[in-house]
Amino acid sequence: MKKLLLLVPVLFVLSCKQRASDSVEGKKLNKLAQQYVTLGLTIGQYDKDFVDAYYGPDSLKPKELTEKVDKDDFPRDSILASINELMNSIKIAGDDAKIDSNRIRARWIYNQLMAFNRRVRNFAGESISFDEESKELFGVAAPAYAEEYFKAELDKLDSILPGKGNVNDRFQKLANKFVIPKDKIEPVMKAAIAEARKRTIAHFKLPAGESLTLELVNDKPWNGYNWYKGNYKSDVQINTDIKIFIDRAIDVGSHESYPGHHVYNMLLEKNLYHDRGWVEISLYPLFSPQSLIAEGSANFGIDMAFPGDEKVKFAKSVLLPMAGLDTAGADLYFKALAIKNRLNYARNEAARGLINDTMSPSKARNYLRKYCLMNDETADKSMDFIKKYRSYVINYNYGQDLVKDYIERNGGKTSNPQKRWELFGQLLSNPVSPADLVKK
Repeated sequence: MKKLLLLVPVLFVLSCKQRASDSVEGKKLNKLAQQYVTLGLTIGQYDKDFVDAYYGPDSLKPKELTEKVDKDDFPRDSILASINELMNSIKIAGDDAKIDSNRIRARWIYNQLMAFNRRVRNFAGESISFDEESKELFGVAAPAYAEEYFKAELDKLDSILPGKGNVNDRFQKLANKFVIPKDKIEPVMKAAIAEARKRTIAHFKLPAGESLTLELVNDKPWNGYNWYKGNYKSDVQINTDIKIFIDRAIDVGSHESYPGHHVYNMLLEKNLYHDRGWVEISLYPLFSPQSLIAEGSANFGIDMAFPGDEKVKFAKSVLLPMAGLDTAGADLYFKALAIKNRLNYARNEAARGLINDTMSPSKARNYLRKYCLMNDETADKSMDFIKKYRSYVINYNYGQDLVKDYIERNGGKTSNPQKRWELFGQLLSNPVSPADLVKK
């Protein structure tokens, strides 16, 4: 019998008699969590990229700044002092807590505040190394890969692509057969999202009234974005500046919506904010350990919804005909994409080189073209992304690998899909820290 997961937490123990947040120590933690939210929203008044989503009470919002604030007016020192003071209070509350979930809750907020500290320093112009930055912002440092690794993967791709000459040129020639025409992007995307949702609700019981909208936009540094609005609603935007290939429809359909960002945000809102009263969950700071979980689970969610050869099957049977594209060569294209995905860490190396000042912009761009198999417009867009979001790039590949390893290490093998979805649901519904995913 197919089981709909109600997403009962197993990562920590909850009190059966009362909500932990209603206990004396829980109420103390609630007040600190309210300070955390207000502090995050205050930072967001200056750093417009800081707050990705907020759906908590209006009473926690700081007084709106009446004038346009110049970056030079950013109150760095006073905000850092507030962060440090709150971190000390949270640590004491966590150390004194007798209830397991309160200790975990305090640790989660503390780790988020560490990221607050680093982001404030970055915003004020203080730069550190790529690995140090990613540790302070996202809780981990991604492994570094030597150029030989990428060359070996390119050799594998070279062996399966038709023709001779430059591997990137040959890959682009194959990929260009599967570019979605501009007038077909919206219906193809909607079809992919609908299929991803169908596959997700076969395993998860989602909150009533959940929905999302789809909008095509341009002039953005990213390919797609989920703007979570609270109350189980999302606005998903797709950037049409660059070519959109057929595989991106499936990836975006899963990553931004089901079972990716839309589902992750909904389950946190329902299970932690509404059901348990954890107000800190209502604030999603983009530059924080939460993003490693969010991006890693969203990328892994693609394989959850479309395991094995399900992506190519769905593309050939539904999306390619809908886009008016020939299915010939689709199997080879998706086989090449599997190798291309293993080259994704090259983007980390380009970002590492730019941030550590060991790569010039032109060298980093060439690195992206050569080893990530990007065309010119995608390489330029990726350079824009790195400039704006810096070490955030590790959340997509290393985050995905950590999520995958955690689930499979705990019994969620592809041969046991029910266990796989159960673990995935638990991951999306709890205050998970990156350290929880790392193999001890």
